[in-house]
Amino acid sequence: MNGLLTRSATELAALVRRGELTARELVETSLRRIDELDAEIGAFTHVAHDAALEAADAIGADDQRPFAGVPIAIKDNKPVAGMPITMCSDLFADTVPGHDAFLVRRIREAGFVIVGKTKLPEMGILPTTEPRRFGPARNPWAPDRTPGGSSGGSAAAVAAGMVPIAHGNDGGGSIRIPAACCGLVGLKTSRGRISLGPELGDSLLLCEGVLTRTVDDTVALLDLLAGYEPGDMTWAPPPPAPYRELAGRAPGRLRVAVALNPPLEGATVDPVCERAARDAAALLESLGHELAEASPPWSQQNVLSDFTRLWAPLISLTTMIGGALRGRAATAEDVEPLTWVMWENAQSTNSLDFLAAEARMKSLARGLVAFLDQYDVVLTPALARRPVAIGEIHGRGPDPWDNYQRSGYFTPFTAICNVTGLPAIALPLYHGDDGLPLAVQLIGRPLAEDVLLSLARQLEQALPWAERLAPQAAAA
Repeated sequence: MNGLLTRSATELAALVRRGELTARELVETSLRRIDELDAEIGAFTHVAHDAALEAADAIGADDQRPFAGVPIAIKDNKPVAGMPITMCSDLFADTVPGHDAFLVRRIREAGFVIVGKTKLPEMGILPTTEPRRFGPARNPWAPDRTPGGSSGGSAAAVAAGMVPIAHGNDGGGSIRIPAACCGLVGLKTSRGRISLGPELGDSLLLCEGVLTRTVDDTVALLDLLAGYEPGDMTWAPPPPAPYRELAGRAPGRLRVAVALNPPLEGATVDPVCERAARDAAALLESLGHELAEASPPWSQQNVLSDFTRLWAPLISLTTMIGGALRGRAATAEDVEPLTWVMWENAQSTNSLDFLAAEARMKSLARGLVAFLDQYDVVLTPALARRPVAIGEIHGRGPDPWDNYQRSGYFTPFTAICNVTGLPAIALPLYHGDDGLPLAVQLIGRPLAEDVLLSLARQLEQALPWAERLAPQAAAA
């Protein structure tokens, strides 16, 4: 039974519909795996044993919802009615919302059973997941390494075989980074594709999504989650057909740029990560695509500072909300050192500096989108380094700002997609000599998730990865 959870969510839903497996059996298996493994992996902040079993017992074999009975985990920065939302911060204590986020409502309506909430770095700042409040989440492939962040708990839960699929969100790479670290598929959608409501009407940087083992599951969840919700301030136009249909078409001959120049000044690329991108380029060429090495115009002076001027206010807003829930202003003692540094950064940035940084970022984005007129897809390494050791980047040392800067050198290829609003996907095509997954990133044109997913499916067929399992999942 334990091995079931390494199968795709789509497969598991079909087993429940055919009566070969009950929802309770499937959810019990997930809860048992969490109980067995989470002391070592540390993926969860909350496990909803009773609520999950109650939901599973209400699902019969005649339930035709697309994912009836399939267990799923939600990242602990999204409200789920009746479950704590902590942001992995002491500031939020054990706040329990009385409502679901819009995407959580859609997940429930599709029949998924929510088994718990997963870890993130405090307030989602870093690309590692080591919150002071709960301790680190660990990579199931190598527990001394990070599973990435900020959706690191979700990625670890899927890679370890605790759940077949998990929610994540992405403000600078927070779905793609943990997907790359843990050997999963991670899609960052176009800006406005999935509603951020009811808390946010829109965002320049943030988007929602999932961590999966297969492209099919990613496609199915995109069809489920995408689309306007009442009150959204901006939204991406709907595709001409369901993504299931669009992604199932052959991609045709695509023009692919191979980009090895990091967008972040001062970043260098590990030769192993560069080799993965070059090997993927050779594979794409063998599949009939047109490849060219290129240098997109995404490097500019002080890009990290400008990105931080946009990112820090989001963190500071979360800090303000946490303080309001406590009935007082937040203090440095309530949060980790890096969170307080971000708060101070936002407090010291005046409105003109913020707007100037936003204008420079939008100018950079416009130039990159114009560059894509020449190409259908840009191929990059997913990461510039191998997954870093636990304790190397956590934001709580004597110089938390240094941790933040070094985290950018670990993941320089991801945040540019949030600035531009472009879709991008991390794919675990390879494995390194260190035993860890080795991924590449594909970046698409505006609103072109269908092209990325069609190409990803072609690559998955050429180099299947879903059967490569982390030790805990393989042991099951």
